Amino acid sequence: MGISSVSGLLTFVLLGALATVGALAWLLKESRSPGPLVADKVVMIVREDDGGSIADQLESAGVIDSALWFNVLTLLDGNRGALKRGEYAFKSGMSMNDIENELVAHRVVMYKLTIPEGLTSEQIVQRLRENEVLAGDVKETPREGSLMPDTYAFERGYSRQALLSAMARAQTKGIEEVWKKRAPDLPIRSPGEMVTLASIVEKETGKVDERPRVAGVFVNRLEKHMRLESDPTIVYGLALGKGTLGRSITRADLSQSTPYNTYIIDGLPPGPICNPGKAALEAVANPARSKDLYFVADGTGGHVFAETFDQHQKNVAHWRQIEKDVKDKLAPDVTPQPAPAIRGSIDPVDPSQFGALVAPAQGQSVSAAIVARLNRIGADRKAKDAALASLVAPGVKSIEEISAVVTGVNDSPAEGLAFDDGDSGGTTGTGPIASVPVPPAMLANERAREAKYGTAPLPSSGAVVDATAPASPASPQPPTASGRPRIFDASEGTRLDPLLNRTYDLSYAKVVPPMQ
Repeated sequence: MGISSVSGLLTFVLLGALATVGALAWLLKESRSPGPLVADKVVMIVREDDGGSIADQLESAGVIDSALWFNVLTLLDGNRGALKRGEYAFKSGMSMNDIENELVAHRVVMYKLTIPEGLTSEQIVQRLRENEVLAGDVKETPREGSLMPDTYAFERGYSRQALLSAMARAQTKGIEEVWKKRAPDLPIRSPGEMVTLASIVEKETGKVDERPRVAGVFVNRLEKHMRLESDPTIVYGLALGKGTLGRSITRADLSQSTPYNTYIIDGLPPGPICNPGKAALEAVANPARSKDLYFVADGTGGHVFAETFDQHQKNVAHWRQIEKDVKDKLAPDVTPQPAPAIRGSIDPVDPSQFGALVAPAQGQSVSAAIVARLNRIGADRKAKDAALASLVAPGVKSIEEISAVVTGVNDSPAEGLAFDDGDSGGTTGTGPIASVPVPPAMLANERAREAKYGTAPLPSSGAVVDATAPASPASPQPPTASGRPRIFDASEGTRLDPLLNRTYDLSYAKVVPPMQ
């Protein structure tokens, strides 16, 4: 029995060993076989208390077939505790062995953020806050000029504050390297002054090959104790780190008293106006040697330089012309048309369009006829304008004084006849106006109105005014002093005042009698 038991045990152990070896061989082969992914996939591996073990997260994402076999593989390889979390981009068909190596090496998805030269610290902080991959907030805005513009790579969830710290370390290292290689005879006393002048150069030109020459202009002005007169310093003093004003600089801005306005202050401003790049720092440390004291834009993105103020003025005038030409091209509709070669001439016209408006004289073209007609109209208007101007001139006599009154045209009616109430002249205004010819129907209607409103004797009781009856001959009325017809007075308080008619209520439309 003892030998049989030992033999059975050995057989069991042997079979177990063979099974283990077989399983390991299968696992080794399986770990190198293509995985279940049919397409590339990005997976975010989080902490175990949020999403389970790393193997479980990989199985849930469909990256591996079995979390158990992946755990056995990493345990046998001794990498169980070396797996790192993060955002991984797994390729289609990726094996477990390759996935293990990715997690151990922490080859996560990397993102890039480019910080261009010339941004203020506040603008850089704003860009970091707008980036959705970064995490955390910024404690405070770094000092101006303390950040190195460059392209930075980081993984998802990287701290914004940590990225700012990396920018600051890069800038400190770059400043130290450039300062050690500076020219010996510069009017710059410290690395801080070098950064300040480099920030001005950075904002003045975006062309790499121009930076040393622009830096040379400012160095020459500092050596001659001339003011720098840099427009970007005005913008920084007014915008206070915001970057831009949102408009062009005005003449009033040039006189704004700020610590950064180099049109007013002498020498350098109190600090940088942006974060300059390494190229601008190197340009200030080793500027181009010349006698240039001025520069202005040339319309191509660069600048034209001058040693004298007279030459600079010519360059400025040329730049103004370039600006004007650009505006004219952008707004061609508002460009004034050139004047005709001969004053008063007009373009040829279409006879079919204008022939009916102006009849040309014999042997005269339609265009000439139009011009002649317009000239006559202009002459008439000038004559009338001159006459009106003479009437209001001081010392000029009135129309009555020069006896220019024309009876019935510009004279005044006799007293009491302008608004005849029927009593003046010893007659009543009951009949029709003799001097105004009217048709019989209108005359009958006038009679009816006079009878209704009381200006003529009312007809007897029961009488009806026939508007269609032929009118009786009108008795002639005495003429007025001016010869013009009489008119009726319907002003307030007179007998023709419509407000004195009590036959209807003006306040309530429902009691207005129907029209006859």
